[in-house]
Amino acid sequence: MINRHTRNRRVRAALAALVISAAPVGAGAAFAAEPPVPAPYFAAAAPAQADFPELTPAVAARLDKAIKDVMKEAGVPGVTVALSAPGKGTYLRSFGVADKATGQPMNPGLYMRIGSETKTFTVTALLELVDRGKVKLDDPISRYVDGVPNGDKITLRDLAAMRSGLFNYSADEDFYEALTSDPDRQFTPQELLDYAFEHPVQFQPGARFDYCNTNTILLGLVVEKAGGMPLDEFVQKNVVEPAGLRHTLFPTDASFPSPHAHGYTNQTASGGVEDATDWNPSWGWAAGAMISDLQDMRTWARVLATGTLLTPETQAERLKVYPTGAPGSGYGLGLFDIQGWIGHNGSLPGYQSLTIYLPEAKATLVVLLNTDIVHENSAPSTLFGRAITRVVTPDHVYDIPVLPPATSPGTY
Repeated sequence: MINRHTRNRRVRAALAALVISAAPVGAGAAFAAEPPVPAPYFAAAAPAQADFPELTPAVAARLDKAIKDVMKEAGVPGVTVALSAPGKGTYLRSFGVADKATGQPMNPGLYMRIGSETKTFTVTALLELVDRGKVKLDDPISRYVDGVPNGDKITLRDLAAMRSGLFNYSADEDFYEALTSDPDRQFTPQELLDYAFEHPVQFQPGARFDYCNTNTILLGLVVEKAGGMPLDEFVQKNVVEPAGLRHTLFPTDASFPSPHAHGYTNQTASGGVEDATDWNPSWGWAAGAMISDLQDMRTWARVLATGTLLTPETQAERLKVYPTGAPGSGYGLGLFDIQGWIGHNGSLPGYQSLTIYLPEAKATLVVLLNTDIVHENSAPSTLFGRAITRVVTPDHVYDIPVLPPATSPGTY
């Protein structure tokens, strides 16, 4: 049997990854600095658009099998997948159930919690303020938020690139106890920062990559101060609406529009599986609280990767990715590049998502599912992404390698 101490330690590790499978590597994974390089930078022999296969019935059958195999292997209740590329067709499927209690089938029209994909919206909002001359990427965070350890040295760029050296609040034991004992609790951004700031800095800014939710909470406060309105309102007005997203929202409480899928997690005090559908996502805030649906995420994949809402100069800065230490994986400003696929993934108790774009083929892949339960140290969203891209882009396989627990606690 697993004792309570061991079980709680494992749950804390998973929560540290928070909204996390959200990065190429998870909380606690820190890697030495290397010069940034423009994305995509991994394959010198990038395939031409024609190398992306037509999504014929034969290819669809292979994708069906790959997805069903992952569902069975990882015990995923329900998943929706959309894959498309210009001139190649569209693959759109839902499998399994949205509600285990009623047997309601999963379908493409359901709202889902998107976890750390929220970071892509928060950082886009920040970069829009850069384009307006309201902030500069190399401004110190101390200019906007008081009391940040090393705040006079940590820049907004460091925060957006996950290179600040700050401690990840979601890895804090007291935070874990507070969240799991009362999943309905409403956290404030300052309360989240207080958990982080009780710990010493992990390294000097810019020295390493370390995926950390604290970074994006701080950027949310910067957007509020420089943008002159609450973060949820700024994102709605300046990111969601201009991008043409009609079913994407930034909740400020546990509200969840219908219809939505139920989400299942073992991120609980007991370690048992629970329905986390109505848990309050305020603890993710700028790092992980948002909600969307399949069609909006398909649109967002292209908007994010191509920089539709930003100037070309600012988008170029965004796409300067630093290697994370995982082969073929780099992180830019609020997005990653994994083997040429640009975007982000997300995880919140009960839900995971993956939204990525392959520029060479103008291909979009979105995966939405209603569990965050890790299978053999891998996030189910990673398992789906890997299985799907092995079929359609074998030279560009989306994968987040599992790192040793001692190196990266909570890594998916």
